[in-house]
Amino acid sequence: MERLQVVILCGLFVTATLLLYKSDSIGAFVQHSEQQYTNASAANFSNKSKSSVDTMKQGLQNGDREELLKQIQAEAAKRNIAPVDARLDRVWKAIPGYNGLEVDVEKSVALNEQLLFRNQLRLAMREVEPAVQLEQLGSHPVYKGNPMKTMVSLMINVAWGNEFLPKMLKVLEEEQVHATFFFDGSWLKQNIPTAQLIKEKGHELSNHAYSHKDMSKLSRAQTLAEISKTEKLLTNELGVTNRLFAPPSGDFNQATVDIARELKLTTILWTLDTVDWQKPQPSSIIRKVASRVEPGALILMHPTYSSSEALQEIIRTIKRKKMKLGTVSELISTNRIDEVESITQ
Repeated sequence: MERLQVVILCGLFVTATLLLYKSDSIGAFVQHSEQQYTNASAANFSNKSKSSVDTMKQGLQNGDREELLKQIQAEAAKRNIAPVDARLDRVWKAIPGYNGLEVDVEKSVALNEQLLFRNQLRLAMREVEPAVQLEQLGSHPVYKGNPMKTMVSLMINVAWGNEFLPKMLKVLEEEQVHATFFFDGSWLKQNIPTAQLIKEKGHELSNHAYSHKDMSKLSRAQTLAEISKTEKLLTNELGVTNRLFAPPSGDFNQATVDIARELKLTTILWTLDTVDWQKPQPSSIIRKVASRVEPGALILMHPTYSSSEALQEIIRTIKRKKMKLGTVSELISTNRIDEVESITQ
């Protein structure tokens, strides 16, 4: 009898428990309890993970920083490149300087400290300017860029030849090359829309005097007028801040260079002349450039049939020689490209 009572009571207890579990309030309570347990477990795991990361970072800061610094300093000693000062050459006159390159130790340490797992040493590089800049050499013309800089510039003197400009601009755009156009002022005055188009395509616009006279035969006042009139057109009509002057026919004397310098202009000549005004075959120009072009070269041309036909192959020849093409201002600047390097340890 007692055993029967126990069985009945157990059955009633189980039934009551099942009914309570299925009710909304008790179900919500159970679900809430289960969720709290899950959240607590996840939080505990997250805290442990964060603690582990913090511990590893602290270890990097305290234990590895000195070793990291030594590694970076050792690489810096091998990789630093000294800047090259601007200098005067007996033949080529003023040669621009060229920035050096060195490891920025502080930035390199910070860069590597941000990495949790390091199997490569990351180096941040920075440029170092030369002690002697082009401007410090005094009043001298420039015939070429620094030979350490693997860049070449196309300088296109414009006083005529409008019919060949569209093709030259098309080729330059296709090859993604920017040139420097030196405008004769009398031409520029009559062709502002064309000059504006050249500017919009990203090319550099500069000064080729006003009326294509031999500058060495002019008085100081005449020289000043020739340069200033074109300079005003560049500024007022095109919004150009110019820093270069190419004398017509390459004719100048020291007074020409001095007056240009007074106007904050560097006198630019050329390294390699296409002599396209003599109407050579385009293939002849291409061969000439291919055999003589070198880093730092300033290549002179005009909007002529010969140069317009040769231009694309000239550009591709230079590219095949692993040289970049830039404007004259880019070429004679000391700038070089910033680098971030990776070294497998």
